[in-house]
Amino acid sequence: MNMFIHELKAFRKFTIIWTLALVGLTILLLSMFPSISGEAEAFKELMEGFPEGIRMALGLSVVNIGSILGFYSYIFLYISLIGAIQAMILGTSIVSKEVRQKTADFLLTKPVTRANIMTSKLLAAFTLLVLTNVVYLGVSSMMASLVEPREYSIKIFWLLSLTLFFLQLIFLVLGIIVSLVFPKIKSVLPISLGTVFTFFIVGALVSTTGDDALRYLTPFKYFDFAYIIQKSSYEFSFILVAISL
Repeated sequence: MNMFIHELKAFRKFTIIWTLALVGLTILLLSMFPSISGEAEAFKELMEGFPEGIRMALGLSVVNIGSILGFYSYIFLYISLIGAIQAMILGTSIVSKEVRQKTADFLLTKPVTRANIMTSKLLAAFTLLVLTNVVYLGVSSMMASLVEPREYSIKIFWLLSLTLFFLQLIFLVLGIIVSLVFPKIKSVLPISLGTVFTFFIVGALVSTTGDDALRYLTPFKYFDFAYIIQKSSYEFSFILVAISL
């Protein structure tokens, strides 16, 4: 319990900063919706001028851009990018910092097992991501209700929003794996950014192919926003892959 509380305190400032970044970006992007929905037809004509491959890579659905759910699914691609970076840095840092700060040997002299140490760190990281998503979900839901007075499906909005949490858990695990395979990491940021942006670019390239099999290569494509809006659910096969990771 002491290690769990210590990790919460150690990453408290980090979590607050990244949560504020997520919330700030969401408020900024959603505040644009009234203008875009008011000029939906003109905006659609503008977007149709872009090549289809570019629109697919950007996750831009011209048909649904005038609705709050369609617009949210578009901007959520970039919100999830920020969330993935947060989780990747957290996962990479929470273990490697013990080696980097030369506190690993000190920890192992205490009457605790390696399993206890890792469990405390994992639970702390999980808790921090839960707190981030609780704040994000609350602010994004409130903001959506402010910019869209018309009725829309709260269930679908929440399903879209919760994919941020699932994506963050995947990148948290990836970060921890990287820190275990390469324990002597001198700088967490370049590795975290490089990993996340690589998967993000792969996701953009996969979107242009239309091949569902290639979606398994990147976590950014495990949740198809168009499918969620149409079916009000997640794709079962990709959920299984996410859980297995």
